[in-house]
Amino acid sequence: MLMTPSSLVDTRCGTMLGHTDVMMAITTPVNDLNRIELECFWKWQRNKEDILSRFILASNEDPDERITDKYLRDTILNFLIAGKDTSANTLSWFFYMLCKHPTIQERIALEIIESVGDKVVSNEKGNYSSVDEFTARLTEESIDKMQYLHAAITETLRLYPAVPVVQTFLSTVIFLVHNSSFFDGKCADEDDVLPDGLKVKKGDGVNYMMYAMGRMTYLWGEDADEFKPDRWLANGVFQPASPFKFVAFNAGPRICLGKEFAYRQMKILAATLIHFFRFRLEDESRSIKYRTMFTLHIDGGLPVTALRRIKCE
Repeated sequence: MLMTPSSLVDTRCGTMLGHTDVMMAITTPVNDLNRIELECFWKWQRNKEDILSRFILASNEDPDERITDKYLRDTILNFLIAGKDTSANTLSWFFYMLCKHPTIQERIALEIIESVGDKVVSNEKGNYSSVDEFTARLTEESIDKMQYLHAAITETLRLYPAVPVVQTFLSTVIFLVHNSSFFDGKCADEDDVLPDGLKVKKGDGVNYMMYAMGRMTYLWGEDADEFKPDRWLANGVFQPASPFKFVAFNAGPRICLGKEFAYRQMKILAATLIHFFRFRLEDESRSIKYRTMFTLHIDGGLPVTALRRIKCE
């Protein structure tokens, strides 16, 4: 769920948020120090695997394509802000739904075994399955076979979108991160009338709520509030909905650039955890509530109990 690296100022409203100034002030010197450190060790250390190092090292290999510090800063902020909390919170809601629907959890576990295989090894400690061996078998082909897992994650995003509201702030006409997947609200340049007859005046902000759209019965049917991964499948194959209906990743020219990366990341982590553990809520009687920030958090976190399916090393 990554944003397009771009200006943090909306060109129409021309307003810079104060918190972005703080972010830039913090990240710029850190980025400078990291570049200096990497360039000092450039001649003898080429195997650094973190993403910032990879960007800088690739830039140094081709001076004609040297990446600017600003580009690096914007890209890394995109990964940290748009690519971390969104996926992490989605997985939290995903495991919450699996705890509430244990039959779905077991169906996913069976699909994982069928897609990857369940290689069990015996030694003096008994039977176990190696985590390293399992993850090595998570190839692109095997991950693509996990259609039901893909549907379950998508169904989670329908009910609990990572970014629940696409918004502007009408009082000060502030826009956050122009061209981003987070905030794609519009500011009316002039008076207008929307297709449903709603009148919009110049300067008004127009927003949409992903959380509400995912629960509208006229979009998803009378069972819109229910967690049903099967609604995304036809003959066992995942059937995507229009991105203008399922808007968790936005749509059109501003659709999330990291959509496939996010799915792949979440499926790998989910498959590994579900293969080795069975999850249940620590407190079944607790009422789970959300807390809206940049992203949709579970208020108070999600304490769960993880029970081993098989021994792992």
